[in-house]
Amino acid sequence: MPPRPTIGVPTLAALVVAVFAISLSGPLIAYAAAAGLAIACWRNIFAVGALAPVAVGTRRRELAGLVRRTGRPVALASLLAGLALAVHFATWVPGVKLTGIAAATALVATQPVWQGLIALGQGRRLPAAVWLGIGFAVAGAILATGVDIGFSGRAFAGDLLALTGGIAGAVYTAFGERARAGTSTTTYTTVCYTVCALVLVGVCLVAGVPLGGYRGSTWLAILAMTAGPQLLGHSMFNYALERVSATTVAVLLLLEVPGAGLIGWLWLGQAPRLNQLPGIALLVLGVAVVVLGAARAPAAPRLAPADEL
Repeated sequence: MPPRPTIGVPTLAALVVAVFAISLSGPLIAYAAAAGLAIACWRNIFAVGALAPVAVGTRRRELAGLVRRTGRPVALASLLAGLALAVHFATWVPGVKLTGIAAATALVATQPVWQGLIALGQGRRLPAAVWLGIGFAVAGAILATGVDIGFSGRAFAGDLLALTGGIAGAVYTAFGERARAGTSTTTYTTVCYTVCALVLVGVCLVAGVPLGGYRGSTWLAILAMTAGPQLLGHSMFNYALERVSATTVAVLLLLEVPGAGLIGWLWLGQAPRLNQLPGIALLVLGVAVVVLGAARAPAAPRLAPADEL
């Protein structure tokens, strides 16, 4: 197994940009006057439109090899990552529309908990602190969603969707970590976003979700989501996955919780409801304990890039 490359200034800079960019996602979704599924679909279509010419022009051989060898581990991981990303977007984006920015962002940020369970399924032993953190996070999620049960059934449904988005996000990051061991950022993100976009287009067509007829401000918001959270956020995290673990990426995603909440409050006036704050705080505490405990666990095996493509 090849050693993980050293973390340098470019990686650190990419992570800083990614955290800031991803924090814009929730507020932009709440602002855009369009169906959640349509927003998720278009941001991926626009991302593929931006990345595909670059991938074809600079990574044609690698891209062709990945497409031809879809049964190989790295290629299969890229395809499955795209499918998991589609599930993430199809649940998280509509979830923000149904519940508040703060609650939805906190619930989707349970991703490190599910990342820890995925590691357990891979045969890695997890420290006791991880299980303690999972308990805190689950209790926090119950408190946060319990508040929304009394608040409205719509908000509770949004909470469940956001929580599902967190689980799908963990699966997406886990597959991405394996895929990035043998592919470039450009090739991996192009394949991943293409699969995601195709799945979401199909879901929109089956569900009868309108993909047009929106105001100019909504299209600008979707373009901003593509440039910010998608290309600068997800893509920069994908770049960093070659040098940092999926668990480290997951803990950095926690910074989206206060970031999105602050932006949503200042820009859209969506202050968190006071009776939600204890649950959100306990949830974030639990996720932090999970991440700190998982840092002591053995690293996941990485695929050799040369012969696994």
